[in-house]
Amino acid sequence: MREACASFSFQDIEEGIGITTKEVAEAINSMRSNVSKDLNQLVRDGELKKIDGRPVRFITLEKVRHQPLTKHVPSYKEKHQASLGVTQEVLEYSYDQTRDIFKSIIGANGSMKNAVEQAKAAVLYPPKGLNTLITGPTGSGKSFFAHAMFQYAQSHELIDKDKELIVFNCADYATNPQLLMSYLFGYVQGAFTGAANSKEGIIHQADESMLFLDEVHRLPPEGQEMVFYFMDTGTYGRLGETGKSRQANVRIVCATTKDPKSTFLDTFMRRIPINIHLPSFKERAVSEQLDLVKLLTGLEANRIQRKIILNEEVVKGLIASVGYGNVGQLKSSIQLVCARGFMNQLNKDQIALTVKDLPETIKDHLVGLSSNRLQQMDLSKYVEAKMTINPNEPFYKMAMDSYELPYNIYDIIGDKAALLEAEGLDRNSINQYISTDINVHLKSFYRNHGFTFQAESKLAEVVSKEVIQFAHQIVEEVELALGGLFKQNFIYAISLHISSLLSKIDSGQERKMNNRIREMAMTYAGEYAVAEGLRDKIADYFAVEIPDNEVYYLTVLLVSLKEESASGRVGIVVATHGDSTASSMARVAEELLDTSGVVAIDMPLDMSPTIVYERIKKAVIEANQGSGVLLLVDMGSLATFETSLQKETGIHIRSIDMVSTAIVLEAVRKAGLVDADIELLYESLTKFSGYTKELPKHDRTRQPSKRKPPIILAVCASGDGTAQKIKEIIEKPLRKSNESGIEVKTCSVTELDAKIIEWQKNYTIIASTGIVNPKIQAPFIPLERFIEEKPEHLLRKFINLNLFESENPAKKESQAEALVYSFVEENYAFINPRKIVPLIWAFVNDCAALRAKETDQYTFHINLALHVAGIIERSIQRDNLPVEHDLNQETKNHPLFNDLKTRIEQLEKQLQLSISLGEYAYILYFITKEEGQLEDIDTLLTE
Repeated sequence: MREACASFSFQDIEEGIGITTKEVAEAINSMRSNVSKDLNQLVRDGELKKIDGRPVRFITLEKVRHQPLTKHVPSYKEKHQASLGVTQEVLEYSYDQTRDIFKSIIGANGSMKNAVEQAKAAVLYPPKGLNTLITGPTGSGKSFFAHAMFQYAQSHELIDKDKELIVFNCADYATNPQLLMSYLFGYVQGAFTGAANSKEGIIHQADESMLFLDEVHRLPPEGQEMVFYFMDTGTYGRLGETGKSRQANVRIVCATTKDPKSTFLDTFMRRIPINIHLPSFKERAVSEQLDLVKLLTGLEANRIQRKIILNEEVVKGLIASVGYGNVGQLKSSIQLVCARGFMNQLNKDQIALTVKDLPETIKDHLVGLSSNRLQQMDLSKYVEAKMTINPNEPFYKMAMDSYELPYNIYDIIGDKAALLEAEGLDRNSINQYISTDINVHLKSFYRNHGFTFQAESKLAEVVSKEVIQFAHQIVEEVELALGGLFKQNFIYAISLHISSLLSKIDSGQERKMNNRIREMAMTYAGEYAVAEGLRDKIADYFAVEIPDNEVYYLTVLLVSLKEESASGRVGIVVATHGDSTASSMARVAEELLDTSGVVAIDMPLDMSPTIVYERIKKAVIEANQGSGVLLLVDMGSLATFETSLQKETGIHIRSIDMVSTAIVLEAVRKAGLVDADIELLYESLTKFSGYTKELPKHDRTRQPSKRKPPIILAVCASGDGTAQKIKEIIEKPLRKSNESGIEVKTCSVTELDAKIIEWQKNYTIIASTGIVNPKIQAPFIPLERFIEEKPEHLLRKFINLNLFESENPAKKESQAEALVYSFVEENYAFINPRKIVPLIWAFVNDCAALRAKETDQYTFHINLALHVAGIIERSIQRDNLPVEHDLNQETKNHPLFNDLKTRIEQLEKQLQLSISLGEYAYILYFITKEEGQLEDIDTLLTE
């Protein structure tokens, strides 16, 4: 190889020349497969460099490294840093800028080829280039690509070397067109309140340079018109300036994650002739994805000054786990995995990363590869058994990288380990403490810097980053003031609320005062006091005047978002013989139930019992979250491990043999419930006999009733703030999927009960969402889910689930009680189902004895149990259902009243609460109705 590479010139290396496997095999008269194996081993040993492409080529590393000093030799990382795709980055180059920066971008001759050609044409087109729009998903590299275009223009002397790229994020000013105009074009003294001095705008700063308008889809129509007028004429005027026209020569590059056709005015799009689309991470070739893993791991190797070795499974897991966050998400995952590996190998001179260093979410995606054969085959072609990354290779230095930690987390890990070791802690305890630190540091950093890959990047498409930043600033302060934590959706809910408020203030709309909201707010003195301070902070931060009545809405919002404490969940381990049996069952359960964390063990038939035991022990420790572990196995012999495992690990373990996909589904569903008890879970699963039950004959022949129009319910504090935002999010995919028959209804928290009763007369509520769970039988979709996931997929999944459940009621008593337990856990905030559901079920059985006709279908039991759960919830909240006086008198005269009263008084004693007389009427309704007349629980109150 040294002889063959000796004649290569610097230009040859620049153009990617190298030796192919076939050429080496022919030269030494050896089998190609053996040569390929040897060449790849030399790459792992650091002797050769592999040049990806078709065919793959190799070159000696010394040839790459030892180039004349008069010429710059691009290192591997210089070749690939360009495709990071992160936001707000500015690159510092130490080499001759006359070279073509676009050659450095991964995929320049692949997935990015068309984008590169368009960019070059846009920059070089005379006399001053063409206005350009860059589209692509979050994290695909739009911001970097704009910087690359600017660099390319400078290298061709179209923009002076002393000029800078001017960046303007339109989302920051989307709710205030006047502020937007003042920043873009500048303003004169006295143009508006607070304009004490004249100020130039960014158009002036970008004169004879390039202006990058990021998130341009956030420009309101007025803003688009201002910009395209400037595009047409090259002239503008400062805000408040009359009779004077200014000129500027500006190249404009815009970026958006949205579809231009549905977002921008036609007049705006006609003025942008070049539309460059960047691919997502998933759309890139596998070889390009692999290069990104190498590059980002190299950054960590440089930081810890150690060689990093990734095995095949780690590389596959990292690539398979990348979703909405694209390269930014990949970088955070690599940081977490490297930090874990570093923690476990503090005293070693190299870090070997294996599957044990992967977080559960990445392991889940690795398991999922087994069901995606195409992706698995593609990865297998390129991913080697080991990937070795050496430190100290030069690479592009990122002057500004929003994904770069402001500290060295490895120093933190090392220092903490030394401190804990000095205090006499054992290695397992040290690792446990440090693992927590790693998660806290990384999650806190990405949360506090305006980007959590799944949710907040999508939230930023709905509200401005300024609002999100403010929400992050206040959350800890509010939690401290109220002495508790808030739900995960606090950031989303408060951001949407403030965004709606600012929009209303800007448009001059007044929020009508709701007396019930005011009365409710005044009963929460602590939250009201915090809301007063929050109102003042909003006013100061956004420089607006907030109406006094906003305090009441903020109070209700704070009350609604308070978090209740939750204990750990029961862990699930599935262990079966076979190559993929366990992982397949786990994967099915996770996909159907939209969850993760099931630990699967696939055991070859020839595996020794000792190895099997050790693998299961490791899995049990991994799955344990504090509430015990349920072990699901295929053969009884594996179940005999239960006692030994429990004694050795100290973890409460129960095992069930003869596992099936249905049992795994039921176990995962019930284990996912907060406060689920392992003994209760074990008992329910031993009685579980599957989901498919034969329906009674009358069910098969009964004609379906006339269906009411479907609606989705959106709830917020006022009914016209956050709920309206959610309505907009939901309606867009409904229109696209031609689901025009589904309507979105909004209401306030205080109007919720009355509105539900009113709407159920004429509609079928198929789902609900918002800041609180309305506690109806239709599925509740948490607010953050609409922001984290694609609304169309989310709606399809929940709507289908709703229809499925309505057509398949549980019939056996154990299943019926389990269904009630599940529903109460998921839909009632103040009830612990483990303690309350058995009492409710006993009460319902007693009431069943009062019915004129016995039944074994348990429709009555389910409906009455859910209603009683609602009674308890309302009693706790002192929000009893209203009943007319005449109905109360009629209830007392009912022949079953005394018998019912005896049963209710016993329940009151057990629960230590009082049930109002008005509730008797509704319970009697259930008791006296025939089985076929029992309707959905939520329509009963409308009779």
